[in-house]
Amino acid sequence: MKYLYIGVAALAAATQAPAQTQVASASLADLSLEQLGNIEVTSVAKRVQRLADVPGSVFVIRQEDIRRSGATTLPEVLRLAPNLQVARADANQYAITARGQNSTLANKMLVLIDGRTVYSPLFSGVFWEVQDVMLEDIERIEVLSGSGGTLYGSNAVNGVINIITRSAVDTHGLLTSVGAGNTDRVYSARYGGVNAAGFDWRIYAKRSHVDHTELPGGVAVRDKAAKSLAGFRADRIDGSDQLTFQGDAYQASIDQAPSARRLNGLNLLGRYTRDLGNGSQAQLQAYFDRTERDQPGSVRETLDTWDLEFQHLSKPLASHQLLWGAGYRSSNDEVTNISPTLAFYPAHKRLKLWNLFAQDEIQVAQRVKLTLGLKAEHNVYSGTELLPNARLAWEVAPNQLLWAAASRTARAPSRIDIDLYSPRTPPFTALNGGPNFEAEVARVYELGYRAQPIPAINYSLTLFQHRFDKLRSLDLTPSGITFNNNYEGKTTGLAGWGNWRVSDTWRLGASYVHQTNRFRARAGTAPLQGVASLGNDPRNRWSLSSSHDLGANIDFDVQLRRVGSLPSPAVPGYLAIDVRVGWQVRPDLELSLAVRNLGERRHSEWGNRVELERSVFLKAVWRM
Repeated sequence: MKYLYIGVAALAAATQAPAQTQVASASLADLSLEQLGNIEVTSVAKRVQRLADVPGSVFVIRQEDIRRSGATTLPEVLRLAPNLQVARADANQYAITARGQNSTLANKMLVLIDGRTVYSPLFSGVFWEVQDVMLEDIERIEVLSGSGGTLYGSNAVNGVINIITRSAVDTHGLLTSVGAGNTDRVYSARYGGVNAAGFDWRIYAKRSHVDHTELPGGVAVRDKAAKSLAGFRADRIDGSDQLTFQGDAYQASIDQAPSARRLNGLNLLGRYTRDLGNGSQAQLQAYFDRTERDQPGSVRETLDTWDLEFQHLSKPLASHQLLWGAGYRSSNDEVTNISPTLAFYPAHKRLKLWNLFAQDEIQVAQRVKLTLGLKAEHNVYSGTELLPNARLAWEVAPNQLLWAAASRTARAPSRIDIDLYSPRTPPFTALNGGPNFEAEVARVYELGYRAQPIPAINYSLTLFQHRFDKLRSLDLTPSGITFNNNYEGKTTGLAGWGNWRVSDTWRLGASYVHQTNRFRARAGTAPLQGVASLGNDPRNRWSLSSSHDLGANIDFDVQLRRVGSLPSPAVPGYLAIDVRVGWQVRPDLELSLAVRNLGERRHSEWGNRVELERSVFLKAVWRM
């Protein structure tokens, strides 16, 4: 971590131009619903599109939404996306996915931060306790529910969370944020400017503390944590060329028995983009990521990842917009097996991944577009996976889009699926790896409608069905108990959300998601674990929200969310109400008070029965 701090200090010393003073955040009147439809998103086509024109189920969380939510962590911010399932398991761990099969080891949702993939090849999912950014520097979060395999590869089975931070051009000056409450404390600072070489830059640091949670009866869980994060970003625009460098480093200590879990990591990313004219663009991106995880009584892991990606956008014909690209990733995973009951063999594994993809958007009629795409991705476990995609978009009328999509995607095998054994030494009587494990496959079908019938109202509706094959199972075989692919089934559902601008100072929002899971063992098989091992999902969930400007300097925001019960292990449904009041004391100073979980004094969200208590958080943000 010390090397990143040295780099940050050197970058700060290079500045010669004065910083620009930042102004306070905008009010609701500064962003109409029509402008919301014009928000530019990139997640569905990997190129800039208006949200109103996107043939996919996408929800965008804007910086203003984050500011007014009162959320203090990235997973809590993600609760704002109605197409995500978010359940807090303890002080640090979350179960987050879209469209089912949720768990704290959920493995069918791809997450990117500024183009850097943050999933772990250990289990094909995300360790949410180490994913963090300075919330004030997020520009937007695009949440795509549904397959993203053609552009993003395996593991984007149920969707993609694309976290995009602000360009350094937009973060000049000093910003400090201090917040404290009865369950957590967060302190952060950022400073930015421009140097003699024409690079806009920023540096930041963040420190957070979270207290332990409790079980029913007030029994404390050993899960309190202290985390530190620091980083930098530099951007330069020179005519048709754009250049970005950025990096982060973190360390965390999380209490647990018998001793603290320690997490460390850093990442460095570079991206070069050139506008070639006539609608053409080329981009080259590379990053390095190191993760160190010391989990007492389990494993110590060091993971080094190198990733290189190229993509090219062009208009070969007037009615075609072609995007193609290639990528290569090499991950060096080193595990020290310290648990007597579980072990990874081989302890050291080099995981290589390469891909080629192409996607063409075709204007087949004046108001109809057809998108066809295919990715070929090769991994060291299951070989080459083909990930096709087809989308049809019909602009029924101005501000009304009807769309349909069909795709095939896959969840590539992870080290847990194939390299996990129990006990640590032979004979492996409890688990004998998964030597025949294949990629889990999903065929995804969607039908959606997005409309803004009048300037004050917009909404989105999506019907979806995911048909799964070769889902993970635990079976008794001639070689012992192994992981196999003997479950299949489908998830079917409806997702809808909308906004009503009551006035220039008052906006209402609502959402509803219903989904059903139907899983079974493949014919002729008898897995040892039941279908409950595939995840734990509510059948229904809904939310209501209100954002109101009470005069020129007072914000008042309320969000009410209802999450249905979880079937196995059983967890009762709950109602949560979050309230925030913000006061713009002067242009450079904002104070806010947020109260979360007002609906019930305590409730559980996950099967470990940890109870989340009502919390109060007071925050001050100073800009200059």
